Amino acid sequence: MTPAFVSPFAVTRLEWRRLLVRPLAWVLAALTLAWLAWNFTLMLGSFLSSQIQRAAQPDGPGFIDLVGVPLLGQLAQLAFLVVPLITMSVIADERRNGTLPLLFAAGLPASRIVLGKYLAVLGWLLVWLALTLAMPLTLMHSTHFDWGKLAAATLGLALMLAALGAIGVACSAFASHPAIAASAALVIALALWSVNLGAQMAGMNDGAINWLAMSSHLQPLLRGLVSTTDIVWFVLLIVLALALATRRLATDKERN
Repeated sequence: MTPAFVSPFAVTRLEWRRLLVRPLAWVLAALTLAWLAWNFTLMLGSFLSSQIQRAAQPDGPGFIDLVGVPLLGQLAQLAFLVVPLITMSVIADERRNGTLPLLFAAGLPASRIVLGKYLAVLGWLLVWLALTLAMPLTLMHSTHFDWGKLAAATLGLALMLAALGAIGVACSAFASHPAIAASAALVIALALWSVNLGAQMAGMNDGAINWLAMSSHLQPLLRGLVSTTDIVWFVLLIVLALALATRRLATDKERN
């Protein structure tokens, strides 16, 4: 392998180790998974108690509709707070501690630094998603599974986490302090989610402003509807956020 290929993954390994030794990542994982497990238990109990009523409805909602997808929906809600906290220090901390010039001195271009740190964050988020999915999957042999709907919802959550992670890395690249990065990432994510709220209240559901909203692209995936348009929207957001972060770091490198 050439050094150019190895460099981003070297940054990824370094950032991954930092995530593993920081108490914040462990605390967030423990608290959120405990909360999700508690809600999974409640939803499962409600699902089991209503089995007799649903038996008379062959085409009614099943386990994935009543337990699996709502659990992923709760994960999506938690992500708006968790992802900014995970990403806030990936670059802002380097700048605050004065270690960012060391990465530049190692000959790493801005694009590889951003990509390496983003891949580390993305790895943590995907592990978080996988541990959440493990809860409904424990019952896959005990109830009917709609694998297609679960796969679509999982794809939607993975894309959302990847997009929020990219936004968080970009905010961390621009911020001088981790707290500022977390606040900016939270505000941007919430704005993207609800940018079409006013249009929906006015009865507009197919306008350009609706296309800009993250909710317009995630909700169909949670319902099991996979569209190329929705996937492309998330990919474009990820690329744009990482490009902005790269541009910011490139500017810092020129100044140093």
